[in-house]
Amino acid sequence: MSGAGRHRRSKSSIASSPTSSTSSSPSRYSEPRLPQWKFSQVLGELPPPAAGNHRNGPATLRDDADEISVIEFDGGGEFLAAGDHAGRVILFRRTDDEDDARPRAELERADYAGASPPPRYAYATEFQSHEPEFDVLHSLEIGEKIKRVRWCARPNRRSLCMLATNDRTVKLWKVSEHKAPKEGDDDERRRSTGSLLPLQEPLSEWATTKSRASSADPAEQIGKVGEVGDGYSAKCRRVFERAHRFNINSISNNCDGETFVSADDLRINLWHLEVTSQCFNIVDMKPTDMEDLVEVISTAEFHPSSCNLLAYGSSSGLVRLVDLRRSALCDQSVRTFRDRGNRPQHSTFFTEIISCITDLKFTGEGRCLLTRDYMNLKLWDLRVETSPVATYKVHEFLRPKLSNLYTEDYIFDRFRCCASKDGSYFATGSYSNTFKVFPGTAAQTTGTTLEASANPYRVQSESHAHTRIPAMFSNFSLGVSRKGHDGPRPHGKEEAPYNMASRVTQLTWHPTENFIVCAANNSLYMYHT
Repeated sequence: MSGAGRHRRSKSSIASSPTSSTSSSPSRYSEPRLPQWKFSQVLGELPPPAAGNHRNGPATLRDDADEISVIEFDGGGEFLAAGDHAGRVILFRRTDDEDDARPRAELERADYAGASPPPRYAYATEFQSHEPEFDVLHSLEIGEKIKRVRWCARPNRRSLCMLATNDRTVKLWKVSEHKAPKEGDDDERRRSTGSLLPLQEPLSEWATTKSRASSADPAEQIGKVGEVGDGYSAKCRRVFERAHRFNINSISNNCDGETFVSADDLRINLWHLEVTSQCFNIVDMKPTDMEDLVEVISTAEFHPSSCNLLAYGSSSGLVRLVDLRRSALCDQSVRTFRDRGNRPQHSTFFTEIISCITDLKFTGEGRCLLTRDYMNLKLWDLRVETSPVATYKVHEFLRPKLSNLYTEDYIFDRFRCCASKDGSYFATGSYSNTFKVFPGTAAQTTGTTLEASANPYRVQSESHAHTRIPAMFSNFSLGVSRKGHDGPRPHGKEEAPYNMASRVTQLTWHPTENFIVCAANNSLYMYHT
């Protein structure tokens, strides 16, 4: 990994943009019965202005180490956590309650309309959660990329707890906020102690003085203070390791506040937050002979209110709901959700690949289940196993290009999904730095396509300018000129650029408001209604 991706981000690189948005979609392009989304702010490093339109090629791509790999709100929406490929966890804190820096004219318009201001977030702190490791037993390098971040219950008002995992190791971190000393406090303390020496700073430089390229035992990090921002310190409290032979794909907290699960390709383990020496294997899909393996686990999620219910998806497109009260090994599912009405007449080599469940979320206070595969977003009623309530087409236009997608490895991209608190809207990512928002009704399965930029409706304006079907993997979209082929395309089709290398895979919904955050490369774009 290059040294450029290992640098510590400065506060200037995380500076937020003005919250006011001058972009609004034309009325003829607006989707019926769907809210109008407005750009709120952006956090992170912006693309260079000289790069031009970022949809014309990968010129704006940054170092992979700085690319955001996961984002997650805490339970109240006060903090936002983002993990990156370099093993860092960056925290942002809501600041609109403290200081509203919007222009006076905009504040007056908001007061007149009776609308509450959208949330605003600013950089709080960051710490190095994981480092590169080497598994000597299996001669395997383990990367530091953060796969998932989950918030735990707050122990007190000035402390935060969260779980962060890479491919093999889950860590429990405690981030504490320290009250900034008032001016003159140091002089008062010196007078009370009778000392003329400068006061010592707290021991908080462990992460900055320790080489990030080292591969020390993760257990040695327990109790040591991590990298500190202004007024914060991070401490690793627990290390849950040596329980997975395969890469971890998901972790999920239980609503009991005491346990969580970690899932890899073949097993799901149940952990207690206070015990690191042992875990319980509750799902085991490893066959006696590995040649008989037909599916693997792709994601797992606890029910938001029933601590005994766990749902997990597989590579074959199945979603199983298990009850932990039935048996120690949950090899028999309570429900098995399979879309029997949408099965292809002729299975192809790509059928199982595009059917893999890449993410799932409970919605509607736990009564429904939202799943995402490569092609579609599906809404399930927990009482109906045979077919989803609604199917939202996301990448149906890519079906004729599955062979090209497989050759370029794009078919293995894992897109996340999210839902509003009341389950009335869903969102998921796509290519060309776009994401889609759908209404939570079966009557309307068409959504709004937005671009992760300061002008979210620009992609709709451009798509209406093209009257023909857009073609994927065109030479123009890859930034390659076609000599002698500047005339009309074959069969009269006009090809629109579509950048497959620039995609939105991570996005999350605010737990209490209509507010979406999506990650595009190393930037966080925020939108509100």
